[in-house]
Amino acid sequence: MISTTETALLSPTLPSPEARLADLFDAHHQRLYRLARRMCGHAEEAHDLVQECFLRAARHARRLPTSAQGAEAWLVRTLVNLCRDGYRRAEVRQRAEETVLRPDPRTTDDHTEERLVHRRTVRDALDSLDPKRRAIIVLHELEDQPMREVARLLGITPVTARWHLAKARRQLATVLQSPTSEIDS
Repeated sequence: MISTTETALLSPTLPSPEARLADLFDAHHQRLYRLARRMCGHAEEAHDLVQECFLRAARHARRLPTSAQGAEAWLVRTLVNLCRDGYRRAEVRQRAEETVLRPDPRTTDDHTEERLVHRRTVRDALDSLDPKRRAIIVLHELEDQPMREVARLLGITPVTARWHLAKARRQLATVLQSPTSEIDS
């Protein structure tokens, strides 16, 4: 027996999965790129993350939510999870390098323009945040998304999103006031 959702999927009036993915890409790739760029800090990596996000969407096309908002939220959560996976890999790699190579302490360039120093400081402060909190800061503070929309995109309640935002702001303030201190999640 075919269910109503399966009947709807077989209906000729619905766009093909390829057409639906193309529509999702056209509608969301620029925003996802901006989010990825702010979360990972490198343009090439951000392009790769967005590409991987859409590859996963293509692999799971039948399981994507059918509503535009649901599909967008799925894409954002997938991108955040891909970023989180990247952070974990980078941490493991960094620990391995520190253990094996024992690199010299980093030196600072005193001739760097003040604006670049500030950008780097803010980027480092954002990098110290948990990926979910970083995503909330980026979406709310830098992308000017309302908290209700941020919560919807990340699949959490607005109360939880506000809690993470408050916690992230406190952590950022601590990092920016004392750049050498470590932050506890």
